Amino acid sequence: MTVKLKINGTEHTLDVDGDMPLLWAVRDVVGLTGTKFGCGLAQCGACTVHVDGVPTRSCQLQVSDAEGTAITTIEGVNGKVAETVQTVWAELDVPQCGYCQSGQVMATVALLSENPKPSDDDINDALAGNLCRCATYHRIRAGIHEAAKRLEA
Repeated sequence: MTVKLKINGTEHTLDVDGDMPLLWAVRDVVGLTGTKFGCGLAQCGACTVHVDGVPTRSCQLQVSDAEGTAITTIEGVNGKVAETVQTVWAELDVPQCGYCQSGQVMATVALLSENPKPSDDDINDALAGNLCRCATYHRIRAGIHEAAKRLEA
């Protein structure tokens, strides 16, 4: 099957099975490996991308269902919110091993784009299911609050 996917603003024509998870198309076919495979069950968040601006688990979205949408991966996320989040993540040394961080960043960018002053409960809701094996949740929360502060200034 031939599918056309718009990933990070670039059209890609792929000859793949329509049932292929978007994750594998992004990583293995297009070569954007920043989006990670974690569980394959849409429960850990490592594979989070934005589909039409909405955080989406790419391991469970078929490429045939992604056709006609705007897909943004960690490599293509940009703008003031994304740049602020990425800067804060580096300055505060938020990641430990870093494996989950592309999903954490994508979820955080979506949160701060919709809610520039999130409470701890808002953060819990927005990042629920984004698992961190290193348990750096306190640093992730601190990073989100610091990014929100900087964006407000």
